[in-house]
Amino acid sequence: MSTPLLEYRNVSKSYGDKLILDNINLKLPHGKIIGLLGRNGAGKSTLIKLTNDLLAPTSGEIFVNGETVGAHSKEIIAYLPERTYLDKQLTVEQTIKFFAEFYRNFDTAKAKKLVKELNLDPSQKVSKMSKGMQEKLQLILVMSRNAELYILDEPLGGVDPATRDYILDTILSNFSEGASVIISTHLIADIERILDEVIFIDEGKIFLTGDADKLRKEHNTSIDKIFRQTFKANVNTNN
Repeated sequence: MSTPLLEYRNVSKSYGDKLILDNINLKLPHGKIIGLLGRNGAGKSTLIKLTNDLLAPTSGEIFVNGETVGAHSKEIIAYLPERTYLDKQLTVEQTIKFFAEFYRNFDTAKAKKLVKELNLDPSQKVSKMSKGMQEKLQLILVMSRNAELYILDEPLGGVDPATRDYILDTILSNFSEGASVIISTHLIADIERILDEVIFIDEGKIFLTGDADKLRKEHNTSIDKIFRQTFKANVNTNN
């Protein structure tokens, strides 16, 4: 069997007495678009921060290409955080130059092409851009890396519904061949058309994973409705 691109083994995360992630076991393959789906506060962002070595698990281990997450995995993973981290004093063009110098796998030509396609002004300072424009720029920077795994935390949160499809198409047509994309979101209906696989998470636990098309056929409905039904059943069980 080939080594999973990403593997979680008995991963838990607590802050004091509060359990955020509860014994996550998961294997994710190469070459898939995967939805990490759940409500706000379900544990999605914590799982993503652990994967990016920004937090350490309380227990368990995370592996990227068979190796424990660490400095080496930053070359493999391109990460789009939920919050803007850009230097507000730089222009779009200067930001691209900075990323090109920082990441060996950054494709400047692709970044400039996407800037044009997403109607950003290369000479505009980040500080003068709207939140939605800044999110577009962050997405461009992430998708312009020739990574093996792209992790996007709520990439549609700050953009209007009309722009969402455009951004999804940008994601769909710009990740490296053979790479995987994890999209973490609570906007399930907006992204489900591009998903190969889904992971439902709530209260720090994985309660359903699988191939998106198979789940649709099995349940005879959309991923969004499956999530709502499963989550409702989950709530009723907990009560």
